[in-house]
Amino acid sequence: MSTFQIDTATSRATPTPQPMRRLTVPAIREAKGKTPIVMLTAYTVRMAQILDQHCDVLLVGDSLAQVIYGLPSTVPVSLEMMCLHGAAVVRGSYHSLVVVDMPFGSYEESPEQAFRSAARILKETGCAAVKLEGGQAMAPTIRFLSERGIPVMGHVGLTPQAVNALGGYGARGRSQAEQAKLLDDTRAVSDAGAFAVVVEGVIEPIAIEMTRMIDIPTIGIGASAQCDGQVLVIDDMLGMFERVPRFVKKFAALSDDIEAAVKIYADDVRSRAFPTPDQTYQPKKAAPSA
Repeated sequence: MSTFQIDTATSRATPTPQPMRRLTVPAIREAKGKTPIVMLTAYTVRMAQILDQHCDVLLVGDSLAQVIYGLPSTVPVSLEMMCLHGAAVVRGSYHSLVVVDMPFGSYEESPEQAFRSAARILKETGCAAVKLEGGQAMAPTIRFLSERGIPVMGHVGLTPQAVNALGGYGARGRSQAEQAKLLDDTRAVSDAGAFAVVVEGVIEPIAIEMTRMIDIPTIGIGASAQCDGQVLVIDDMLGMFERVPRFVKKFAALSDDIEAAVKIYADDVRSRAFPTPDQTYQPKKAAPSA
């Protein structure tokens, strides 16, 4: 996969680097078996700016339900929420392919409903593709969208939007029946025209088999290092929460750093050590009289 140099000498007031060519859906699809695909979630302009130079794909995930809005699951997320955050991430990125999750209730009714929802997402955000959950049941919808020019990333295994039907967030593929269904779902999504598929919460041997059996990239999350790429929720991997899923590696402990900084700020305010003259404005000195 091509590497792009990004001008990081930008500011909050002027966040736009030099124009550059984004990675495309065909480029991600062709990375299969060649270069591991780096994917993280993003929900805001500033986070997109930080992640963009290091990622191949930025996913505006419906995980924003929990990490941004404090909701108990992804089920309450609206199409409007996804469009607003999707547009922000597109504005903040210039290299990564941006994919936006289709929220629960926006595509399951029919392929026609899915097309209307996906078209709105693409129009209002400027993203390159949408992601939807489901295997064989969603294959006709994936085909319908793909044939009409809307790139689709699939999502099989643990599908959080179906948590009520699944009965929890446990790993998938522990029984022979589940394993057979996972393989059938993966094949159906690929055959329907998806350009990549997220494999979430699947026991490793089955995730490896799923990766080997299809010609499109698999993006693992709680699956296997042998998947064609990996994705994590950005807030989880940065250590913003004490409790994270078992498959998450915390690459930082930002919540501790933030709390420490806020404590210093609070102490400085209470002791009147902040603001100092460096952070205040003083009257201009009068010009000397003639």
